[in-house]
Amino acid sequence: MQGLRGAYRRSSENQKEFRETSLKKRLRAELLKKRDFIPPEQKVLKEAEIKKSLFALDAFKKANSLLLYVSFRSEADTTGYLDDVIKLGKKLILPVVDSRHRELKLYEIRDTSELVPGYMGIYEPGVGEDRRADLKDIDLVIIPGVGFDIKGNRLGYGGGCYDRLLSFESGRLAKADHHIMTIALAFEEQISEEIPTESHDIKVDIIITDKRLIHC
Repeated sequence: MQGLRGAYRRSSENQKEFRETSLKKRLRAELLKKRDFIPPEQKVLKEAEIKKSLFALDAFKKANSLLLYVSFRSEADTTGYLDDVIKLGKKLILPVVDSRHRELKLYEIRDTSELVPGYMGIYEPGVGEDRRADLKDIDLVIIPGVGFDIKGNRLGYGGGCYDRLLSFESGRLAKADHHIMTIALAFEEQISEEIPTESHDIKVDIIITDKRLIHC
């Protein structure tokens, strides 16, 4: 009987995970469509507001090193951040996607000329292993996403790379009583009433949109 109860529980958990995954797929498609259809002239204005809010944030000003990303497709543009971050004297860390292992490797760049096209054409550091970075040495993490809710739940692209990076590091750093603030950049159109979550999903601390600053 105990074995049957265990099998039933596993079956119920699998069904719940399947439902959440299906919901995520539908919501991802809806939010990507919304983002893709933002008129170019509005997008430029929205991006300027997001950048202004990020650079005015106390956590950003105090950070000596930060993990950023190079924007992709219709994401809020971050390419204009890179030179500015370096000029401010901050250590700039960018991810390299290891598609084989579905994980992110982190590297410091000191000039945007060090970027090369990588996975799916996204620009990434083309530097040696001497520039390899560890998340524990980073003061601020800025990540992308397809959608978010005001509780800080994040909907990614489905690869799980950021969830794996942050879940491993958060577990490791929690033992050292060290928390790294995580910020998401998004258009207001990417904010959903509720993001379906799974056990491995990682929340963000702050969401910056073109309309508001959301403390989660």
